Amino acid sequence: MTGHLFAIVGPRDAGPGERQSMLDRAATLFADADDVERIDVPGRGATEDAEGALRPGVDRIVPALQSGSLFGGQRAVMVVDAQHLQVAEAKVVAELAASLDPDATLLVLVSAGALPASLSKVVKSNGEVIPIKKMRERDAAGWLVGAARDRGIRLEDGSIDALVRRFGSDIAALGQALDQLAVVGVPVTGEVIAARFRNRPDEPMWHYADAVAAGDVVESLRRLGDFLTHSHPLQLLSFLEGDLKRRSLAGAAGDIDQFAEWVGSTRDNYPVKKAWGLRGRANPADLRRALAAIARADIGIKSNPEGTHRLMMERLTVALCRWYRGRAA
Repeated sequence: MTGHLFAIVGPRDAGPGERQSMLDRAATLFADADDVERIDVPGRGATEDAEGALRPGVDRIVPALQSGSLFGGQRAVMVVDAQHLQVAEAKVVAELAASLDPDATLLVLVSAGALPASLSKVVKSNGEVIPIKKMRERDAAGWLVGAARDRGIRLEDGSIDALVRRFGSDIAALGQALDQLAVVGVPVTGEVIAARFRNRPDEPMWHYADAVAAGDVVESLRRLGDFLTHSHPLQLLSFLEGDLKRRSLAGAAGDIDQFAEWVGSTRDNYPVKKAWGLRGRANPADLRRALAAIARADIGIKSNPEGTHRLMMERLTVALCRWYRGRAA
């Protein structure tokens, strides 16, 4: 691929799998560069405000883009988490990007979510935007097939599902697991994966919500266990409360535009379209019971010892699997 200015834009809520895909894609652009300088943009509040236009650390972008390669060829600069650039910083980078010498400098912006407007405009005019889609578990399963083939590993029946259960859509962790399995040299079966790895994937909460909405008790409890390994149950309760309120509003709205207005979004927003498509799945009485149960669980978790939290969440999960599907508890 030719060019000197690229923006690799992944989903706003990029997880480990998406971030690794973004960095891997950036690496393919540096094949002909003599040297690569990586600059990580800190998030909001991570550094003190600077007196100038750029914060400490971010100010390295200016000399990096203004100086050529030490070896006389093309110099590459990779700006990671470019979505965190402040308005003034983005304007400075945009001005520098617009005047780059294509023979001397390659600039790659890695962004989880949209770039700041001033920088996005320059990239669209002078460069190329490379989108990275949301990494789903089915995408990770497809990736595993090729990654195993590259390592000379034969994945037996059940092994792909077992790997995804252990690592989710985190392709960086999946790659490391395959590297270990290649060294061991034993047939890769689901039983081998289950015995060798004890990981619990750190996945988005909607995986759990989808399993509950499908009424799949076994899958919902597994997803719950994965989530509680990394996060607090109150986060999950807050997510479920929002999901249930969207479902209730979708059932009451006359059309999708009215529903989108009620939730303060647009009809093209994915959560809006998803909730609208599921309207009527559960009856209003079941939704009210579910909301009341979540409120009771919130109080219970805040007022009872931590050792009781998992049991409360498991009982709530089983009940929600019935109520979401509209069956009486």
